[in-house]
Parts: sequence; structure tokens; C-alpha cells
Amino acid sequence: MLDIREAAVHFGGVKAVDGVTLHLGAGKIYGLLGPNGSGKSTLLAAVSGLVELTRGSIAHVGHTARRHTAADIARAGVARTFQTVRLLSDITVFDNVLLGADHADRHRPGVPDDRMRRWFHGARGNRQAAAAALERVGLAGAERLRPHQLPYGAQRRVEIARAIAMRPALLLLDEPVAGMNRQERTEISDVLLKLREEGQGLTQLLVEHDVQMITDTCDHVFVMNFGVLIAEGAPDHVVRNTAVREAYLGKRWEQHADG
Repeated sequence: MLDIREAAVHFGGVKAVDGVTLHLGAGKIYGLLGPNGSGKSTLLAAVSGLVELTRGSIAHVGHTARRHTAADIARAGVARTFQTVRLLSDITVFDNVLLGADHADRHRPGVPDDRMRRWFHGARGNRQAAAAALERVGLAGAERLRPHQLPYGAQRRVEIARAIAMRPALLLLDEPVAGMNRQERTEISDVLLKLREEGQGLTQLLVEHDVQMITDTCDHVFVMNFGVLIAEGAPDHVVRNTAVREAYLGKRWEQHADG
């Protein structure tokens, strides 16, 4: 689903990402862990086409890209959410999610012109896809509400619904539980696990600071620090890695382990 080889993103003399290689298979949840400034979000931006690679390559769902646009990458089957909520406040929850379903059909092969694309926007299939996405994230019944009428955790789930309404093969999630309480974090984790258990082959890459959520949710974890990959493997194994403790968990982990 995703093959990153020697990827680097440099901003002048700042090496935000510097030679990262990682591979994601189908149908699993992968975690990308690391302290602030480690390069996690920059790598995700490169994967989704929001920043260009300085060197290296990224293959999305079998399509190798160096300078493809974000729209090209979305058409290849990649959807994402961002660190901050990005919902349209003046339309309903359902219509926010319908935007994702509409995007999928706008770029479906065989749609010949703008008139047909406009027709697809109101197509029954798109509305069914949007409704199904809301049900998959546990928000059936919230269709007519405006985003601001939902609690913060539910707004995050609307964003995930909009992303999966695009029918992606790869879902990128940039700190989806930032600012949430433990109950809200558990709800998001349950959504991601449910998507995996559906068995539709959706691959998820989760960027997070919450170590507990990573270990509870992910099948495989990568850890970055100072723009490079310092560890990868099963979650329980990775969080006990000495380099990870020193780079990310530090004294807090030592105190927890001693307790």
C-alpha cells in the first residue's frame, strides 16, 4: 500500500526528514511515533503530496511518485485527516461527508465531462456511501446536525467518515486524538480497529504522541527522531527499545517502568 524509499524533505539547512525507508502492507494499522520536531507530520505531508521530496521516492498503492500533486495522490486511493478539525461549518454533517464520496466519483475512470460529474454529485450511490461512512464511525443519526453541534471527538469521527467515503486504499491520520480526553481517545481507537476488522483491506497510518493509543491500536509501529527512523516493530517491543525511551519517553518511561 505504501513504499517509502530514502525519503528526505529539507527546508534549507533543516533536515525535517532525512532518508526514511518504510513499507506498509494491506489491511493493517501502522503507527508513526516520535517527539515534537521528529519529522512525523512532514513525512505524512510528503506522502499526501503537500510537500515535495528533496530526494527518494514514495509509491502509493503501486504508483511511484516524486512530485505528484495532492490531487493526483488522492486519485490514487489515498485519503487523510489533519491535526486540526477541517469541517465546513455552514453545511450539515452529512454534506461534509458527501464531499468525500463526491470526490471519489468525480475522479472515477469513464466519467467524460463536467455535466456527468455534476450528476454524480447527487447520485444515489454517493449518498449511500456517505451514509455508510457515518454508520461505520458510529454517527448514524447525526446527518442533519451541523458540525459545531457535535462534541469535539465526534467532529473528528466526521472527518474520518469523510475520508473513508472516498473509498481509499490508504488512510493517513495526523494526530486524530490531539486535545481529547481518554474516553474520546478510546472512541477513535475503536473506530480505527473496527475499520481494520471489516476486512476490506484498508491500510491505516496513524501519527500520534499518545503511546497508549499506539500500543492499543496499531499492529506495527515506526519511531522517528530528528528526521530519521530509529526503531520499528511490534508496539510492545518498540516502546521498550532503549533508543525510543531516550528519544521520546525519557524519564517518564523510566518512572513508569520502575512503578
